[in-house]
Amino acid sequence: MITGKLKPLDEIAASISRYRKILILGCGTCVTVSLSGGDRAAEDLARELAHPRFFDGNPPAFKVDTILRQCEKDLVTAYLDIPPDTEAILSLACGAGVQTLAEVFGTMPVIPGLNTTFLGALDEPGILREKCYGCGDCILASTGGICPVARCAKRLLNGPCGGSSNGKCEISKEIDCAWQLIIDRLKALNRLDEYEKLSPLKDWSADRGGGPRSLDKAESVPFR
Repeated sequence: MITGKLKPLDEIAASISRYRKILILGCGTCVTVSLSGGDRAAEDLARELAHPRFFDGNPPAFKVDTILRQCEKDLVTAYLDIPPDTEAILSLACGAGVQTLAEVFGTMPVIPGLNTTFLGALDEPGILREKCYGCGDCILASTGGICPVARCAKRLLNGPCGGSSNGKCEISKEIDCAWQLIIDRLKALNRLDEYEKLSPLKDWSADRGGGPRSLDKAESVPFR
């Protein structure tokens, strides 16, 4: 899922200081799981920003709403009613949601309340960890289901590097070496022969190297 982290309150307050009536809009899917973008987070943020210290004693008027997904134009246009006299939207969605709102509402300022962080998985209660880079050319079939692009600090396709030690990455003893995890996983699967194969040069044109990407839903399931 896409994860996000709330921006510092001072930064948010500065970005909305010119507006007097603001809609804080939560997003009810990905960022809700990371406890940063759902209805409760939106209510909490409204309460925090209402403190006079952020606006020289004269905070704006806040209203709060949440929709299921901010990244789908159809949902936004069908289910989001902007309160009258709203001057700006403070979005608690990922960057894709912020940009979708900006496209839908045109002249309405849409301001991000989150820093979009990574594509992650819930490894344990309350802990999300990055697992996917969204590179567009998945190699998990040959790496035991562990992604070296997202989880290796150097994004090595043939590892490990010479800096790893005792199964840990050279940048921190707290970070597992992705390639050690891959080797251990392939060994457990009795597929260590996969490790002996050199990975070919990656097609980075499927990543951001090819410019902004798009997906045709009909093309994504060609056998219907």
